[in-house]
Amino acid sequence: MGYLRMKTDSDATDFLGNDVKDLANAFKKFANHSIKLASLGFGTSFLEWVASFAAIYLLILDRTNWKTNILTSLLIPYIFFTLPSLLFDIFRGDIGKWIACVAIVLRLFFPQHFPDWLELPASLILLIVVAPSLISGYIRDGWIGLVICLVIACYLLQEHIRASGGFRNAFTKAHGVSNTVGIVILFVYPVWALVLGIL
Repeated sequence: MGYLRMKTDSDATDFLGNDVKDLANAFKKFANHSIKLASLGFGTSFLEWVASFAAIYLLILDRTNWKTNILTSLLIPYIFFTLPSLLFDIFRGDIGKWIACVAIVLRLFFPQHFPDWLELPASLILLIVVAPSLISGYIRDGWIGLVICLVIACYLLQEHIRASGGFRNAFTKAHGVSNTVGIVILFVYPVWALVLGIL
């Protein structure tokens, strides 16, 4: 009897020790995966901010010194799809409605006081305010929005290369380099988010 009791006690201790080891291993895996996912999430949101500001930068360049035949109005849907949720929610609320209302009133009744460079930003605010929830929620946050952003970036890059007179000129001309870098940055966020979605 003593021998059996001692064997049972040692088995219980072994089971308890194994369970504690399994819990420790599970906690380590959970911590590692949490850190990886948090860093990937931070990287995605950071790249989303970078992509939005790159598109805004290209829009400003187009209105200042980058006078080409490129269809830069495509930057408006790109900004719509990549604008970080914090800013998107602010512009989708009452602030965006007031901005859109003032822009429409100025455009309709005081066209001489409405500058040309303000048309695309006003269009962006209007698009954010009036977009249905299917577009502003499902498509914007899903892979469809990422594919649209990737197509826009590809089109703008090939148009910029064509307008610059070739691939070499796009990367060597003084004002062409800044535009090329801005367009290449447009690729980073959608590619990163699509790769994470596939993995």
